[in-house]
Amino acid sequence: MADDLKRVHDDLIACTRCRGLRRYCERIARVKRRAYRDQSYWGKPVPGFGDPRSRLLMIGLAPAAHGGNRTGRIFTGDRSGDFLFGALYRAGFANQPQSCHRDDGLRLRGAYITAALHCAPPGNKPARVELTRCRDYLVRELRLFSHAKVVLALGKIAFDEYLATLIQMKWITHRRGLRFGHGARYELKGHAREISHSNTLPILVASYHPSQQNTQTGRLTEAMMDEVLFVARRDCSFRSKSIFP
Repeated sequence: MADDLKRVHDDLIACTRCRGLRRYCERIARVKRRAYRDQSYWGKPVPGFGDPRSRLLMIGLAPAAHGGNRTGRIFTGDRSGDFLFGALYRAGFANQPQSCHRDDGLRLRGAYITAALHCAPPGNKPARVELTRCRDYLVRELRLFSHAKVVLALGKIAFDEYLATLIQMKWITHRRGLRFGHGARYELKGHAREISHSNTLPILVASYHPSQQNTQTGRLTEAMMDEVLFVARRDCSFRSKSIFP
């Protein structure tokens, strides 16, 4: 399993399907932000991060230009990541609440984070064609995480892209009745194409994305994020609050 996931990561990091995005990420890595002038930027597609045996699979939007594109780890080095990892720590999925850089000691257990798009898009607004080109990596991850109990979609784009991926994989037949909303929870048995998937498709839970636009305006609060993770944790069937020794 770990070797297969490593191959996905290696292929993703070397990906050149969206040359415009690659050039944008590389240019950001050269120009840098003044506060990070003395740091070496990653400047490439950013792979997923977390526990290969995860029961909780989280899908975000894309790396931030001076966050994941700088640090090389998804949701690391920006305020969105601080908010998310703080919540994961409170829920017992992370061993620490900070996410500063790739080697800061952060570990996830029972949780894995990926994205709908693995390159930082200009203005945090991915194009439809870019999402479609990147979808193959989500397909490969979903096959590897067939043991997951819950998928937590962080934002509407991630929610829509996950369902589009399931349809492309022919794991579900349609998405009628599946509407994005913070705290929405769906069991996909009625949407499954094959009876074998009717018992194995993860429960889908939706949350607002932990962007500054949402967290600083109060649209997404810590209490709201904690509640969503409580639901996800319950559906993952973890009995104790902390899953770290």
